[in-house]
Amino acid sequence: MRRDHAPHRALWLCAVSTLLVSTAPAFAQVDHGPGGHERASVAVGAFVTNRDTHVRLDSASGAGTDINMEDELGFDPSITVARLDGHFWFNERHRFDATYFDLNRSAEHRIDRTIKFGDTTYAINTTISAEQQFQIFKLDYTYAILVPDRGFLGVTGGLYVSQSTYQLRAGAASNESQDLTAPLPVLGLRGDFAFTDRITLGGAWEWFGFESDSVDGRLVDFYVGADYRITKRFSTGLAYNRVTTSLGARKDHGFEGRLSWTYDGMLLYAKFDF
Repeated sequence: MRRDHAPHRALWLCAVSTLLVSTAPAFAQVDHGPGGHERASVAVGAFVTNRDTHVRLDSASGAGTDINMEDELGFDPSITVARLDGHFWFNERHRFDATYFDLNRSAEHRIDRTIKFGDTTYAINTTISAEQQFQIFKLDYTYAILVPDRGFLGVTGGLYVSQSTYQLRAGAASNESQDLTAPLPVLGLRGDFAFTDRITLGGAWEWFGFESDSVDGRLVDFYVGADYRITKRFSTGLAYNRVTTSLGARKDHGFEGRLSWTYDGMLLYAKFDF
């Protein structure tokens, strides 16, 4: 059955807003973090994404069909979504970052080949209603190993959590869905440098890889962007973010099959400093 994640997203955003409002006076007392940067910030932006998604859901009767969701199910490969990013420096060396956005989509499309998805087989020329609910939450810790006057460079460790639901439907008697939550531990590098009092360039690169007899996975997350400071506590920015992921399960882990996705795009944002 499809689950409605909207209440959970609303509760999450309310909690973040409450935390920011309650802690803003405390942040306001500290003008600068490491390298003369802000102690904390929240960025709200529009993320213009391009998508390439493959999913295969197996069953006890055998392997399912490897489906390209954009080409074969009619999903729009390019969508624009709201995105929330933020960070907080506890002191000169220790920083936390968080990101949240969702990439939900739906489509109706007549398939041009027979598709097996889990226990259900959809015949060629069947019109399928498909839905993908896809939320991303990232939490990172950075230890700054270099803190020059105008920036920092640090090593990161954290979690990249994707919560996804895939549903295919062709009439009441032909309905198949699958939920998957994948918390992936990542390691990488993060840094930024202020070229002038107004322009700061920042970036991050994170990686995950694992393989065993029953599961395997990999992830590469690359981010680079530039801020332009308009006032003491307000900036605008433009960034590019690309994530490539592949996950597979060959035994019973709540999901049997393979899921891979790539999303990349430009992020235009407004950043508020504390």
